[in-house]
Amino acid sequence: MPGMIASDTICAIATPSGRGGVGIVRLSGPDSFAVVERLSGPLPPLRQAGLRTFHDGSGENIDSGLVLAFQAPASFTGEDVVELHTHGSPMVLDMLMRALVQNGARRARPGEFSERAFLNDRLDLAQAEAIADLINASSAQAARAAHRSLAGALSTAADELAADLTRLRVWVEAALDFPDEDVDFLADGQVLNRCQALQARLADLQKKAHGGRLLNDGIRVAIIGPPNAGKSSLLNALSQREAAIVTDIPGTTRDVLIETVSIAGLAITLADTAGLRTTDDQVEAEGVRRAEREMHAADLVFWVVDASAPPSRPPDGLGESVPFIRIVNKIDLIAESPSRDEQGVRLSIRNGLGLELLADCVRDRLGLDGEQEGEFSARARHVEALERAASHLDRGTAELEASGSGELLAEELRLAADSLGDISGRMSSDELLGEIFSSFCIGK
Repeated sequence: MPGMIASDTICAIATPSGRGGVGIVRLSGPDSFAVVERLSGPLPPLRQAGLRTFHDGSGENIDSGLVLAFQAPASFTGEDVVELHTHGSPMVLDMLMRALVQNGARRARPGEFSERAFLNDRLDLAQAEAIADLINASSAQAARAAHRSLAGALSTAADELAADLTRLRVWVEAALDFPDEDVDFLADGQVLNRCQALQARLADLQKKAHGGRLLNDGIRVAIIGPPNAGKSSLLNALSQREAAIVTDIPGTTRDVLIETVSIAGLAITLADTAGLRTTDDQVEAEGVRRAEREMHAADLVFWVVDASAPPSRPPDGLGESVPFIRIVNKIDLIAESPSRDEQGVRLSIRNGLGLELLADCVRDRLGLDGEQEGEFSARARHVEALERAASHLDRGTAELEASGSGELLAEELRLAADSLGDISGRMSSDELLGEIFSSFCIGK
């Protein structure tokens, strides 16, 4: 699959839609140079911008702008590439695109430039995905993490681990092929020790990928708790605007209210929900049902309670499948100072005391400590590939410990390495590639 040479030439507008000072049209493929020369005359020297006038099929001027050419394989896609920099008028860009198509190019599919870069070994699959992640980054941390993935941080870590799994498999198979050797490699503890070391490395990579996925996808937080605990007040305080109606009347919030905020530089989508209680009001009961649905769909839950009210237990499920932070509000009513403990934070939203303690608490609950936060960006499919690899490695190690079975271990090591190969695209199917690149914007 990689190393394929395209037979056609594609073109696309590479700048966002709308009006702007500059618009860029990009071409890639074997006829890129010839197509542009039909519009603007001879190309400038490679990698040097030259001023040219672009013409349509009838010889009428479209616009004047810069032409920049890159010769294969020293280009983004690994093919001949030309960029045309014109004025950012939608009409000018559309006229230029029509002229390029009339002269032999075709309009690119979404993500086709990045797809060609992958197929021509200019990028692996995780790096190609990182381009889209960098474009769509919603925070500074997410942008830095995507840039590190684009530089190969995730791919390198996964490939190195896959290589070590393969080396161990070869060693195990050698022990099986030569059973008459004086040393029983499977029984002397060396293989088990290496398996356990690989398990630890894979677990560490899973933790980093989980944090990278949260940064990439954004973190969804559900604000849950009994009525009048201060859930809507917390939403307003974190969003720094009166997004939710706040009253002393229980049951004011009926539907789910969504706000996107930044906490310690992390992009977080907050979902303010109805107070959890038993009620005969059909509308409020529906709000409670939606609150429970948000709770189970969230990456993290803020469980908000009133410091002056009797202690209450969090809903079933919190802390098991969904991590949560217990936020004890209204500490001003009991003359208490803000503090943080293992369960969460104690604060006063009304007085603005203790809100800064939430940031570190969020990082801790999500496993985003200072050293690992944003190590690289990751997607759900990367996390799933790592989970498959860990499952195969765990099964192989368990079989070795239980029965000393080298045959089963060798097979599980092979499957674990293949799962890691999905991350960089070494083992990816055409169907997966089509799904990934079709989600990219046109011109990328």
